[in-house]
Amino acid sequence: MKRIDPKTPIWQLTVEEFLEVSQNLNSYKKYEYGLKGLAKVLGCSVSKASEVKSSGILNDAIIQNGNIIIIDIERALELFGKK
Repeated sequence: MKRIDPKTPIWQLTVEEFLEVSQNLNSYKKYEYGLKGLAKVLGCSVSKASEVKSSGILNDAIIQNGNIIIIDIERALELFGKK
């Protein structure tokens, strides 16, 4: 990975450098959605993720409105680790 000066104008970047910079910006997801997303974060099955969600351990990391579930990944892992 080449070190790119942050003051370099975008028009001076090569395609390779631009793609590298844009991938670094998009590489981190802060949220996951639904029980499948929670299962992916915890590395378990969807049914186990449902059990964990229902237990209330992750209440501070989950926002739910009807059927829509949004999980804050960092907070969920922090809370799950404290259990």
